[in-house]
Amino acid sequence: MGDQATLAPQRSLLRFFTCGSVDDGKSSLIGRLLVDTKGVFDDQSVALAADSRKYGTVADGLDLALLVDGLQAEREQGITIDVAYRFFATPARNFIVADTPGHEQYTRNMATGASTAALAVILIDARKGVVTQTHRHSYIARLLGIRQVLVAVNKMDLVDYDQNVFNAIAANYQNFAMDLKIDDVKAIPVSALHGDNVCIPSANMPWYTGPTVLEHLETAPDTVPTPARGFRLPVQWVNRPNLDFRGFSGTVVGADVKVGDPVIVEPAGTASQITEIVSANGVRDVAYPGDAVTVRLADEIDVSRGDVLHHANAPMEITDQVQAHLIWMSREPMIPGRQYMIKIGSRTSAAWVSELKYVINVNTREHTAAKTLHLNEIAVCNLSLDRRIPCDAYADVPQTGAFILIDRTTNETAGAGMIDFGLRRADNLTRQSVSIDRAQRAAALGQRPSVLWFTGLSGAGKSTLANRVEEKLHAEGKRTYLLDGDNVRHGLNRDLGFTDADRVENIRRVGEVTKLMMDAGLIVLVSAISPFRSERDMARQLIDDGAFYEIFVDADLATCEARDRKGLYARARRGEIQNFTGVDSPYEPPLSPELRVDTTAIDPDEAAEQVLKLLTR
Repeated sequence: MGDQATLAPQRSLLRFFTCGSVDDGKSSLIGRLLVDTKGVFDDQSVALAADSRKYGTVADGLDLALLVDGLQAEREQGITIDVAYRFFATPARNFIVADTPGHEQYTRNMATGASTAALAVILIDARKGVVTQTHRHSYIARLLGIRQVLVAVNKMDLVDYDQNVFNAIAANYQNFAMDLKIDDVKAIPVSALHGDNVCIPSANMPWYTGPTVLEHLETAPDTVPTPARGFRLPVQWVNRPNLDFRGFSGTVVGADVKVGDPVIVEPAGTASQITEIVSANGVRDVAYPGDAVTVRLADEIDVSRGDVLHHANAPMEITDQVQAHLIWMSREPMIPGRQYMIKIGSRTSAAWVSELKYVINVNTREHTAAKTLHLNEIAVCNLSLDRRIPCDAYADVPQTGAFILIDRTTNETAGAGMIDFGLRRADNLTRQSVSIDRAQRAAALGQRPSVLWFTGLSGAGKSTLANRVEEKLHAEGKRTYLLDGDNVRHGLNRDLGFTDADRVENIRRVGEVTKLMMDAGLIVLVSAISPFRSERDMARQLIDDGAFYEIFVDADLATCEARDRKGLYARARRGEIQNFTGVDSPYEPPLSPELRVDTTAIDPDEAAEQVLKLLTR
C-alpha cells in the first residue's frame, strides 16, 4: 500500500458520509475511492479477490463494495446494514467516510453516520432517479445541519452515459434541495463500478467538464458553519482521585474555555469560576471544542454527572418542555403519553410526547395530522420531561440540542430528535406548598394510603374482585375509592376510544387521579384492563415505593369469553368491535406482580382474602 493511505496530521480532515437508496452503489463508490487513492493494504486486496468470488455481485473482477460491507449478513444480502467508517488520504487532504445503509429499516444508522459529517454524498441510481429514500436522507441531513451535498448520479454506464438522463436527475434534485434550503449542491455523473468521474475524469462522458468526486471532496469546506455560541461542558464524570482533587470531566462543546472564566452549573444555576484545566497532556490554560478535559472550580459546589457547565454570559434553556423534530426509529409506533427515557448529553430523564403536532411528508414537505408516529416517519412534536433540564436549540449547539428516546421496556433506541426551542408554558407556574400533607391526612383517617391496581383481560373478574375487596375494607372502617375502568370512561375519559394511543392516555389520566386520591389518604382500588406494561409501570412510578400493588387477575381467554354476558368477545370476533383486547389488540401480562389471582381456581371471597393479606403485609 502506498504512503498516501496514512493519515497526515498536517492536512485538513473532511468527514463525510454516503447515503441513498438500496443498491445505489454507496459501498462501491467508497471502495473505488479506497482503491484509486491506494488506501487498500495488500492483504486486503487478496481477501477482496477471494470474497468477490464467494459473495461478489460483479460478473468479472473485484466487487469493491465488499471492502466496506464487512458484516456477514451484508455480504449475503448484498446490502449495507451497519455504519462502516473508512479512512483514506490524498496529498491534499485526509478523509473519514461513513458508509450508511440505504434500506428503510436501518435509517437510524444513516442518522448516526450523518451526525458528525460536514458533507453528504447522496447516491442516485441513474436508472431510477430521485426516490423516497433520497428525499428522506436529504431531509435528515438537513435537520442535522449539513449544508453541503454532493449528488453522485451512479451507474451511468447502464444508461449509455446519457447526458439528458443526468441533467433531468440533477435538475429534479436541485429543485428539491432548494425547498430544503440546501444551497451548496454539486451533481456529478459517475460509474463507481468502472471508475468514471470518481477519481479520474471519464472518457465516456466528454460532455461533463466539472470536477471528479475526489476533486470536489478535496476542495469542499471541512466544517459545518455554526453561529456564535458559548462554552458548554456536559459533565460525564466527577473526577476525585484523592481528597485534594475534585474535578469535572467531559468534552468541551460550543466555544473555547479559559482558566479564570466565570461559569454557571446547570440546572442548579450555581455560579463559580474555572481555576484549572487538565487534559491527558497535562495542565493547560485553554480548552477548545472537542477537547476532553477535567476542569476545577473555585467553589466547593454540588456538581453531578449530567450537569452542564456554561459561560455565565451564554445562558442555556432550563426547561421541562421542548418542541423538537423527532425521527422515529422503532418498529413499535410512538404513542403520545407513553413514557420513554430521554438522553441529552450525559443526562437521562423520563419523557413523553405531550403533543404530536404534525408528521412531515418527506416527498412533498406537507404537514399531516397524526395520532401516532411510525418507523422512519419524521414529526414535529412537544415533549414533556419529569424534571427541568439544561439544553440548547440544536441549531445553536448540536451537542446539547440533540437527544435520543429510549424504550423503557427493551432499552432500545426508539427515536432521535433535535430540539427547536424550549417551551415556556410552565414558567409562570410553581408548585404551591400546602399545610396539610398526605401523612397528616392518612393519620386523620387512621390508615396507610395504598393503591391496589387490578389488571387482566375483560371477563377475568377484575371488577368483581375489586368490589369485593372494597366491601371488606369498608366493613373494617377503611376509607376507600374504586376507580372502575368502565365507569371512568363514562365521565373523565368519555372522549377516548380504544386505539393504542387512546388506551395509553386513558391509563395516564387514571394514574394521575389515583395519585391525587392517594394524596387524600385513601386506599384506592383501580380495576382496568390496562393492557400495556409500560403504562402500568408509569402508574407505579407516580406512587411512593411500597404503596403500589399490582394484582394480576388471571383467567385464560376461553374462560373470559365464556363469562362474557354482554357478548363483547363475540362481537369483536365478528368484527363489530375494533381494538378489543385479547382479540385484535394485545394484552401484556405482568412480569412481576405483587399478587397473581387465578379466578378459574378460587372464588371471589377467597381471592379477596388474598388481596387483604397482601395489603396487611
